[in-house]
Amino acid sequence: MIPILAALLAAQAAPASAQPPEPPKAGAQKPAAEAEKEPLFKPTEVKSTGSVTVGGRRIAYQAVAGTLVVHSKGWEDTDAIENKAKAGGDDDDKPKAEASMFYTAYFKNGIPASDRPITFLFNGGPGSSTVWLHMGAFGPVRVQTADAVHTPPAPYSVVNNDQSLLDASDLVFIDAPGVGFSRIAGKDKEKAFYGVDQDIDAFAQFITQFLSKYGRWNSPKYVFGESYGTMRGAGLALALQNKDVDLNGLILLSDILNWDFLPDDPQINPGVDYPYIVSLPTYAATAWYHNRVANRPADLQAFLAEVEGFATGEYALALIKGNDLQPDERQRIAEKLSAYTGLSVPYLLKTNLRIQYGAFQKELLANQEQTTGTLDTRFLGATLDPLSKVASYDPQSSAISAAYVGAFNTYVRQTLHYGEGVEFKSGIDIYGDWDYKHQPPGASKPLIALPNVLPDLAVAMKQDPDLKVMVNGGYYDVSTPYFAGKFEMRHLPVPANILSNVEYHYYESGHMVYAHPPSLKAIHDNVADFIRRTSNTR
Repeated sequence: MIPILAALLAAQAAPASAQPPEPPKAGAQKPAAEAEKEPLFKPTEVKSTGSVTVGGRRIAYQAVAGTLVVHSKGWEDTDAIENKAKAGGDDDDKPKAEASMFYTAYFKNGIPASDRPITFLFNGGPGSSTVWLHMGAFGPVRVQTADAVHTPPAPYSVVNNDQSLLDASDLVFIDAPGVGFSRIAGKDKEKAFYGVDQDIDAFAQFITQFLSKYGRWNSPKYVFGESYGTMRGAGLALALQNKDVDLNGLILLSDILNWDFLPDDPQINPGVDYPYIVSLPTYAATAWYHNRVANRPADLQAFLAEVEGFATGEYALALIKGNDLQPDERQRIAEKLSAYTGLSVPYLLKTNLRIQYGAFQKELLANQEQTTGTLDTRFLGATLDPLSKVASYDPQSSAISAAYVGAFNTYVRQTLHYGEGVEFKSGIDIYGDWDYKHQPPGASKPLIALPNVLPDLAVAMKQDPDLKVMVNGGYYDVSTPYFAGKFEMRHLPVPANILSNVEYHYYESGHMVYAHPPSLKAIHDNVADFIRRTSNTR
């Protein structure tokens, strides 16, 4: 099967008119020693051209859709030589795990590489492809979706993306191992790539290979991560430094760098109260949007500043007291929570003042049997089970996913001429099987704890005091609440002069900020400005 897989992946790099290699005849077998010499994957590349108009200016570009091959952590390039000398067939002689990582790169025509920034972009999951940033945010074309309501079925409309980041930087959209058109193979392949540190290492390998392949070592370099991709991105800032690559900037969207802030079920993890503190402003923003706030103020930002103060003040002190909180004080806090969140006082008392995000989604509009979105609480959907404790699905994902995936499958195959006969996997179910152990700087081994890459980012910023960090988030995101990003950075262990390298931008949208057209324009303008300010190039 391995030679056939390599042939298939090589075939998808050929022009549409070319004939794919003839597959091996049925039943044909190669000697063990010869089969050992076959690579699991080979790099692929398909080039095309196009143009996009941004800000009224036409940008001509070359597009490259292809794959690069990366290896399990600890691999050395001499391993391939040693493998060729082996003739055995036992388990120890099986090929080490490899990943074929898919990317789509866009290079603006007519500018020397040293004068042109390059940005590596990826979504998260873990287990998500980068179709979302590619087709919704910064690629040269964008799928049109309805705002805050369900997008009708196909045919979908793909338009020139007037908010593409190609006006400021060349772009490389990368799919993680195993998703999109990326694939993994070899001995212990899942163990080799499906984990916090394994994933960071694979992306570091990819980026350094890419710099060599396309001659971009002297270009200003940026990493843009969304969601779990922010954990990957923060880890990459240090991992790339360890490969002698300094980033000009790290751009985080809907960040989650410390997983201790996830607002899970308080009955399962008692005593950990930070998640409910950092989530409260998003609950309040959602209630404000759906007109569930008592005496609703007109100014959302001023309202949220008030809620943030309550969350880190009175509310935090009440949670810290635990069972020592007196009944009258518990009642007072519940009433204030109710005014901010739109949830009833009796319900809040039953939750012990700790609101799980899935429960909030289900309860806010329970009287209408509607559930809010997870990634974007502006979206609503019919509640699947009115008797359930938490939301059973994400109405935002249901509203737009088919449009993104359908539009990309058409675009990549017809315009980029890539992927014939190969399935595009928009996401894979590895969240529960992911290896969450992480070895932060200074630790002698991976820690058995929820991962936290704030130490990685802090060391990277201390070692490179010129590294700039841009934090972006949406007010209506309960999966990675915007205030969690602020709270994380308040605890970043760096001196004040380095902390000033961090800037913040927030939008009246959700996790996928760009799904809201006005916010798409705002984040484009902010990111383009960030790149221009920190690259010292035109």
